[in-house]
Amino acid sequence: MRIGENTKISIKLLAFAASMLVFSIFILPPIYDAFCEITGLNGKTGGRYQAVPATVDKSRIVTVQFVATNNENMPWEFRPSVISMKVHPGEVKDMVFIAANSTSRNMVAQAIPSLVPFKAAQYFHKTECFCFNQQELMAGESAELPLRFIVDPDLPDGINTITLSYTLFDVTERFANKTDKNEIDPEREG
Repeated sequence: MRIGENTKISIKLLAFAASMLVFSIFILPPIYDAFCEITGLNGKTGGRYQAVPATVDKSRIVTVQFVATNNENMPWEFRPSVISMKVHPGEVKDMVFIAANSTSRNMVAQAIPSLVPFKAAQYFHKTECFCFNQQELMAGESAELPLRFIVDPDLPDGINTITLSYTLFDVTERFANKTDKNEIDPEREG
């Protein structure tokens, strides 16, 4: 009788563990992403923003700082072309990040943005960003990666500095067939 009870408990524990695994892999990430997008938690910035003519607030200046880091497995050189810039809320600003593949192999990268203070994320709009697509660079190639953004005029008064940071990840393995054929992403050309 004792063996039967232990088997039942073991089956229940295995079923519970399997259901928790399924929940954490398939259900929790989309919920977390939606929560971060709605609240601005974790500094996640939104996707492509469709710019509409806005009134530029010439009476206010916000400092936007730029930071570039590489994931520990990413050997590229990656940096912003400027460390910071002063902007008037509502004006469209352009800048570039510089990436260089100094390795002897073709690679593909993906940049993941983060923004602080977190409550400013909903007021920082990217109309063009290299982070919207993967970046493919041939061995020894370098590129200027464009960013166009607008700081929303409705940014709360207490926020005078925004820091936009990008972490660059090596995603070459996901695109192994593409890079082995030396194909260039058609979205990147031009």
